[in-house]
Order: sequence, then C-alpha cells, then structure tokens
Amino acid sequence: MGTRFGILGSIEVQRDGVPVDVGHAMQQRVLAALLADADRSVSLDALVDRVWGDVEPSHGRRNLYGYISRLRTVLAGDGTTLARERGGGYRLTVDPSLVDAHRFRDLSVRARRAATDEQAEALWREALGLWRGSAFAGVDTPWFNAQRQLLDGERLAAQLELVDVRLRLGQHDRMVSELVARAEAHPLDERVIGQLVLALCRCGRQAEALEEYERARRRLADELGVDPGTALQRLYGRILAGDPDLSGDPDPAAARVDAPSADEEAEDDSGAVLNPVTGRQLVPRLLPADLSLFVGRDAEVDEACQLLSADGPGPLTLLVTGPAGVGKTAFAVRTGYRLASRFPDGQLHADLRGFGDEPADPFTVLGAFLRALGVRGGTVPAELTGRIHLYRSLLAGRQVLVVLDNAAGAQQVRDLLPSGARCAAVVTSRTTMAELGCRRLPLDVLDSATGLTLLREMLGPDRTDAEPDSARSIVETCGGLPLAVWVAGARLAARPHWPLAHVARALADEERKLDELAVGHIAVRASLKLTYQGMAAPTQHALRMLALLPGPNFAAWALAALLDVDLSEAEAVLDDLVEVHLVQIGSIGATGIRYQLHDLVRLFGRERADRDVHHQDRTAALTRLLGASLHLADLAADTLSVDFQGISQTELVSWRLSPADTGHLLADPLAWFTDERQFLIEVAEQALEGTEAAPAAGLAAALTTLFQVGGHFDDWERLQNRALKAALSSGDRYSAAKLHRCLGELTTILDRYPEALNHFEQSLLLAEGQGPTYRAGATAGLAYVHRLLGQYSSAVLHFEKAAELARQAGNVNCLVYATNGLGVIDLEQGRVEAAVERFTECLRASRVAGYRPGEAQALRCLGQSHRALGAYPAAADAYRQAVAISTDLGDRLTATHAACWLGDVLVRQGEHRKGRRLLAQSLWRYREFGNLWGEAATLYALAEAQLAASRPALALRRAEAAVRLWRQIGSHTWLAVALDTLATAHTQAGDHPAATRARDEAAELRRT
Repeated sequence: MGTRFGILGSIEVQRDGVPVDVGHAMQQRVLAALLADADRSVSLDALVDRVWGDVEPSHGRRNLYGYISRLRTVLAGDGTTLARERGGGYRLTVDPSLVDAHRFRDLSVRARRAATDEQAEALWREALGLWRGSAFAGVDTPWFNAQRQLLDGERLAAQLELVDVRLRLGQHDRMVSELVARAEAHPLDERVIGQLVLALCRCGRQAEALEEYERARRRLADELGVDPGTALQRLYGRILAGDPDLSGDPDPAAARVDAPSADEEAEDDSGAVLNPVTGRQLVPRLLPADLSLFVGRDAEVDEACQLLSADGPGPLTLLVTGPAGVGKTAFAVRTGYRLASRFPDGQLHADLRGFGDEPADPFTVLGAFLRALGVRGGTVPAELTGRIHLYRSLLAGRQVLVVLDNAAGAQQVRDLLPSGARCAAVVTSRTTMAELGCRRLPLDVLDSATGLTLLREMLGPDRTDAEPDSARSIVETCGGLPLAVWVAGARLAARPHWPLAHVARALADEERKLDELAVGHIAVRASLKLTYQGMAAPTQHALRMLALLPGPNFAAWALAALLDVDLSEAEAVLDDLVEVHLVQIGSIGATGIRYQLHDLVRLFGRERADRDVHHQDRTAALTRLLGASLHLADLAADTLSVDFQGISQTELVSWRLSPADTGHLLADPLAWFTDERQFLIEVAEQALEGTEAAPAAGLAAALTTLFQVGGHFDDWERLQNRALKAALSSGDRYSAAKLHRCLGELTTILDRYPEALNHFEQSLLLAEGQGPTYRAGATAGLAYVHRLLGQYSSAVLHFEKAAELARQAGNVNCLVYATNGLGVIDLEQGRVEAAVERFTECLRASRVAGYRPGEAQALRCLGQSHRALGAYPAAADAYRQAVAISTDLGDRLTATHAACWLGDVLVRQGEHRKGRRLLAQSLWRYREFGNLWGEAATLYALAEAQLAASRPALALRRAEAAVRLWRQIGSHTWLAVALDTLATAHTQAGDHPAATRARDEAAELRRT
C-alpha cells in the first residue's frame, strides 16, 4: 500500500494502512503546507506565511528548520523526499496521487471525461469518498482558510456533478432527502434548486416541485432583487406544460439539469463570480482582431476545428507548431473565431512571449484570466496554487476556449490549460513540447502557389501577372514563409512605381549575405534587411529605438520620448513604419492609436541597436522614456486627486512631453491609464533592473492612485513590493518610505490590517528626520487602521498629528482626510453634532481645493450623520451625491461605500424592494473587490432590511455572516453593532437565550 497523505479532513499520514506520527500540530501544518504543493517548490517566506500567517513567533524560522528536519526523518522511504531548493525554498517530492486532495482533483477530471454515466458515477463517488471532514481540520491561518474555501467549492461542484449523473441514471427516488438538505444549506444556488425541483417532478411530486420553485423565486426576489435564471425558468415552464420528457424514465438527455449558462447564473452565498449589475457571469472575449488577409490555411483550419469539435472526454488541447514567421498566431486567432459559437462562455487569450526577453509567467497570466472571468481586486489569490485552483474551479462547468500564443515550453502552459470537460485550448509554439499530452498540428511554409496568392492579394493581380517570374522568385527567395512574403509585399505595395524585379534581385543579394541563422529566420531577416535599408535614416533610427521598449505594444508618446521629439513628429515616423508594415496598428484605444511590433521585427531592431547605437545613447533614451512615463502617471494621478500622500514625483522627472502634448494625452486621465497600465508596469519593471532605482520606484508609487481607482490590486502589490525591495537594497530611504505608505493603503483596502500597520510604521521610521510631507500621509493611514480596529485613542492621536503635519506641508487632501477621520470617530462614539461640524468643514475645504474624493467622502459621512439622526431623506440625498462623484471619478469601490448605505436608508424610508436590490448589488461589488469590511457592512444592512420585513430567519443568516466577518476583521465597534442586530433577529425568531448571549457579548465589547 505504501505511504498515503491526507489533508481532506484532519492532517494524517498512513504507511501500509497504519497511522504515522508526524509530530505536533505545528509540524503537521508544515507538512500540510508542503503537501498542498506536492512536487512543487515552496519558498521559505511562503511557508512561514502559510504556517503562522500574521502571528509568526520571534524564532519562527529557526523552529521551521527543526520541523523540516524532523519531517525528513519521518517521511524517509517509499520515494518521498523533502529537500531544500537552490533558491531557498523546499520541495516535498511525492507522487501527487498519494495525496488525497490531488487524487480528488485527478478523479474529478477523469469523471468529467468519462465515456458513460456509470463510469462517471463510480469516479465521482471515489473522489468524494476521500473526504473525511473539513479540509485542514483544526488549522486556522489566513492561507489555510483560503485553501479550505477553495477545496470546499470544488467539493460542492463535485457533489452537484454527481447529482446530475445520478439523475440521468434514474436514481431520483433515492436522492430527494439529500437534495432537500442541500437546498436548505444553499438556498440561493439555482443549480441546487433545479436539481431538487427535477427530482421531485420525476418522483411524481409535481405540486411540491412547483412549490419549491416558487419559494426559490420569492427568496431570490426578496434577498437579491433578481428573478430566477433562464435554466430554472425553463424547467418550471416544462413542468407546467406537462413535458413528458420529465417523467421518471431514465432518459439521459431529458433528465439533464444544466447549470445556468454564463449569461444566466445568479448570485449565491458563496460569492460566485458575477457581473455585479446583472448578477450574471461575465463572458470574456479576449481574442485579438482577426486578419482580413489570411491565405492558404483553409485545410489546416478545418482540421483544427474538427479536432477541437470532436465529442470526447475532453478537455482537448491542440498544439500548433512551426518556425518563426510561419503564421501560427494568425492561424490560432482565425481558428478561435471559427470555434467561438462552440464555446459560448468565452474565449481567453494570452501572448506568452516565450521567446522574448521577459516571457509571461503563469502567475501573471492567471491573474489576467481570473479578472477576465469576473474575479476582481483582492479576491484574486495571492499565490500561484490558489490561482490555479480558482481558475480550474471557474472553468469546470463552462465551455471556454483558451488560446496560449507563443509558448516556450510545456512548463509555461501546463498550469494555464483548462480542466473543464467542455473546454479546449489552442497552444502555439516554435517547439514540439514532447512532454505535453495533446493533439498536434504542424504548420509548414506556404507552397509556391499559395505564396503567390498572398503576394497577389497584397499587390493586385495586374502587377503580379505582369511579372510572374519575379513574383515567383520573391516567394521562393522568402522560403514560402508568410511573414517574409508579407514584408516584401508590403515594401512593394508602398512603392507602386517599383517593378517586382527590383525587389527580387535585391532580396536574392541579401540572402547570399546572411550569416548562419536558421532557415526560417533567413527569409525573414533578408526581407527585413531589405526593407530597413530602403528606409530614411530617421526611420531606421526609430525602429532601433522601438526595439528597446520593454514590450511589443506602445503608443506614440513612448517613441517621442525615445527619440527626444514632440508627439506629432513621433506619429509621422510611425506612419512611415506602418506603411512598410514593420509596425502594425494594434488597437484604437480611448486615447488614440496603440501600435504593435512583431517579435521578429523587434529582434531585428535590437540587433541593429546593439550594433549601431552607442550604449550611452541607449541608456539616455530609456531614461527619457522613464521620465516621460513618470511625468504622465504623476500628472494623471494629480488630476484625479484621489490620493492624500501629497508627495510629488516631479523632482525625479528627467524628460517630459510639451504641455500641449501632455494635455492632449491626459484629457481623460483614467482612460489614458486604462490604455497604458500594462505598458507603464513594464517600463517600471525594466527600470528596476537598471541603476535608476529612485525614478523607477517613483513611477511605481505614482501609479497608486490609478491602481486604486481601477481596482488593479494584484498589479499594485506585485509592482510596489518589487520596487520596495529594490529601494531598500539600494539604500533609498525616501523611495522606500513612499512605497511602504502606498502598500499600507493597499493592505488597508484588502482588510489586512496587521500588514497595513507595519507598512505605515515602517514608512514613518524611514521618513524620520524628514519634513512633514513624507510623514503626513503615513500618519493618517496609520490612524485610519486604528479607527477601523476600534482603537480610538490611538486613532485620535494619529489623526490629530496627521492634521498638524498636513497643515505644515500644505497638503489639503491629507488635512481633509484626517479631519474626516476624527469626525467618523465622533460619529461612532455618539457625538453626532461634533461629527457634522467636522464633515461640513471637510466638504467646504474639498470643494475649494477641488478635491473631489474628499467631497464624496464628506458627503458620505454627512449621510451617515443624517442617518444617525433619523433624517433619512437628507441622508439619501447626500449618499446619492457621493455615488455620483465617485462614479464620475471611475472609483467603483468608493461609489459602493455610499451605495450600500443609500440602500439601507431607502429600506428605512419604506422603499424595501429598491433598497434591498441596491444592497444586493453592493454585496456583489464588495465580493468582486474582496473588501471584507464593506461586505460585513452590507450584510448587516441586509439583516436590518429583513428585520424590517419581519423575516427573522433571513435576518439571522445575514447577521451571523456579518458577525463572522467583523470577528475576522477585528472591528469591536461594528462587531457590537452586528451583535445587537443578531440579538434582535434571535428575539423575533423566539430564541431568547441566544438573543441574551449576543446582547451580553455586545455590551462586554463596549465596556472594553
């Protein structure tokens, strides 16, 4: 039997069926943390975080080494090893099939691929039989809790899949009790309700089935303000119509209970990923634009579509291989569009840049995919394993096509492949990836006839027919490589007066001069060199400079910085490059044209830059690019005026565009950032690898406002942590102080308060001896966290200090923020009139200074004050103004802060349905962003709304959820408020002892 490992329940190890003592609880945690990533490296920092979370003891790492050493001894033998990796992490080498969680996932994949329902039932039962209780039972750290939640979701998905299988097998009469219990546990899950309704109907209990549907419909309307999804409504209609296919006969097609489609699924209590306005899953459409000129691949496209459309166990993966320039990307995109209707739940696409300077890593790509699938902000897991699990869970029941372009090898794509049985993937690569299990489709170069067709499409039949020999020579000299033919054709198309013979002779000459590049590259390089030599010197220099950019996508202002010219001159040069097809129009964004440089053109330009541009000139060009990026980002953030840090980055700017060009680009600063976000991140990361740590860190800090407004928390944390590490390594205390302050703001938004306190405190330590500018923002942020935690004396002390520093620094934004914080403390401690006075002053100061976020915050807090006084119309008016301002700024999270309380006062004014709908939308939004404090506040307001409607059972569920979250957050003030509501709900439900316990706990919290 060997050694087996269990984490789906208590943590256990068995050898030949006999339990093995793996040590005390902390040592078991270390083992479980490694088992979760069996046969993967886990860094030391990650291991410490998993085992202790925020409460690492003073000798935690020393203890960890001891646990590792003892585990090595216990686990020795049976092929299991625990070794330290070169990078400092640890790897537990063990067959994943011996770990119950990994075996559960493997069995789930096999069950979805099973050829028959009988086989699927057996596999699902085996998978679910591995569970012995709650995963990682008895372990309570943030990482383990998050993993437990993910596994619980996968377990529920497996249970629902098994129910579908059993319904198709006609086992409905043995399932009703189980389904009733599950429906009670998940009363808003439409798939669960649909399974119960179908089972009741097939048991001949149509009246009960209709009653169950009606109960679900009322519950969805009352709690979420939505109607049942299309799938559940369709089932209801079939029952009413007496559809004979819903009889008790085990007809698999008739008995199938489809989960709601991507456009039908409604919200449930698990926080499923939904569109926050419609309550439906988001459908990503990420394929690039299809090329209008696509020649000679019809048979291969048909074959690819046939392979990916075949009925089978799935998911299917197709690997498209071929040399550089053979047209793999265009082929994959064309195939994706042909198959779009077969994958109605969306198409994901990523350029993995496998052969570029910085290949895309799975961690980053998964983050982009999860956001495209609807996961927002802080709910994107912070570790690779969590992202993989969530990605697979989201795709498990969907029909999604994943296109992974330009992959270097199997390791880069393995974690990105979908696991859903009805999903498929197209991977393109220059390598054959022998270790990847998939279908393969190699693309060869074009034959002469097809190459001539491509050239004819570009030049017109008259020119090619007039010089057939020269046309054939061009195609043959290009080796039939589509990119090479395209470049040569583009050169001729741009010069209609040139004879084809001229290019044919020149191209042949260039080919003879080539060095020992691979055959495919010879044709491309020959064509590129020919085009390059025909360009004017300034255009050649522009191509060399563009090759220095950190990525292939860019706007004209980036070239302006590289060339030290104005925007119009850069655009004119780009027009020349577009004309000869060395640069392509990538997209038309809100702020103008974005251009694209093919990776082979970029490689050619890099070779020329290395040969023809002095190192000092290359460095100067990149310095100008960094300066322009920093200037634009800092000015965009200042224009939005969302942040209160008050530290300008202008002293770090080495180059900037003219005021006119800058004003043109930043007419809509948020739209500009949306277009430029990824490029700015790449510029900062490129600069962090060099010697200019201060301006690179300045750019990372300048992006704070833009990350915050757009909800790009993952990018925010990754970039600024990297910048902070660079600043500390170089001894740049001022940059490190700024970045600690910014990361404190991020971790506050994400409800990670111990981290936030540490960041703000470190910022103040690093800024010691500096003027008030550096210290005001960090002091205000520190005060805010103390206020959230109910530590009012510390909060008041720091808010007052922040206000004093802000006055000295002339930082109106920070002064308003600190004054507003003092007002909130007044309000929460019952001094409403004093609070109103502070909020009114904040509103006046914000309007005078044009600080619109401060204006929205003051209005929101005035709304809270009016609410506390029972002046609900005035409160609603203030909230509406706050929502409008935040929405106009593009700050959806802050708009939700006001919308939540607007829903609450609407309920208090008697507009129950409208108020509950707004609260439900706020709940979705907070779950999108992973904002626990907001989610807890909304659940509290929903509990109050249900009490107002005399629904104590529903109020209990909401109040209990709010209490759990505020316990987790550690906010004693609001925990006491929620306990009061919970006590009222218990009283209405008739459970007076429970009401007394809740009320006593609230009183005790207020005394401490």
